[in-house]
Amino acid sequence: MKQSADPFAQLMQEHTSTLLQLKQLHKAARELRQDGYTSRHARRFHSALRFIEEEVRVHNRREEHALFPVLERYVEGPTRLMRADHKKLNRWYLALCKSMKEVERHPDSFSAIHHLSDITQNGVQLFVNHIHKENYILFPLVRKFLSKDELREIGRKMR
Repeated sequence: MKQSADPFAQLMQEHTSTLLQLKQLHKAARELRQDGYTSRHARRFHSALRFIEEEVRVHNRREEHALFPVLERYVEGPTRLMRADHKKLNRWYLALCKSMKEVERHPDSFSAIHHLSDITQNGVQLFVNHIHKENYILFPLVRKFLSKDELREIGRKMR
């Protein structure tokens, strides 16, 4: 992902990419539930899982190591909530991977498909809510009180 001079703009751009992937994942889960298992649905799921593994987990680590420590100089409550969300999202990702493997082992299992679909829908909603909290509550709030030096520090740490 391209580095931005404004760390918040970069994080929000990454959120936009994540939201697009989540939309595809949501659609794949809905279609899987309607149509049953197909290789096309499996490819969509695996593409989204790869994106989460390769992009989102790196994004979350950057937030936790570059952004949150600077914010915690002032307040810890919001970052504690965001870290808790990251942990929930990681558990969801692992459950999603496990459920996908189960569907691939039993592609005709109505139960396995519905379980995967339910896990997907619940996790996508959690993810969308998390991104919303960061984009529309946390980032605008902290952007107002961080100094230019602190913004540069965050940007350096993110690289």
